[in-house]
Parts: sequence; C-alpha cells; structure tokens
Amino acid sequence: MTATLRWQKSSFSGGNGENCIEVAAQGEGIVVRERDAPRTVLTLSPTQLRALLRTLK
Repeated sequence: MTATLRWQKSSFSGGNGENCIEVAAQGEGIVVRERDAPRTVLTLSPTQLRALLRTLK
C-alpha cells in the first residue's frame, strides 16, 4: 500500500530528516507516517486530520 503513494515530508520536520512526519493522499483520505517507522500508517479523513492537528497544538 505505502510503496505506491507519493509521500511528502512535513515542512515542520527537523533539519536532518531523521525525525520527520510524512503525509500522502490516498483516495479521499490522508495517510500519515513517521519516517523511521514507515510500516505504521495512520489513515485519516481531512476532518480527522484537522481535529488531530488542533489537539496537538
């Protein structure tokens, strides 16, 4: 599943690229993964992603 997605590194990730979050569009949803654990993927709707980001702030 994750191999065919076009992953984008978050602009808020650290400079060396080791501690970063990547996102990709999948159908109508958004998938999120941590770069150093690429097999663990969180699938969210746009509404769920907004709620998660509000909570994390």
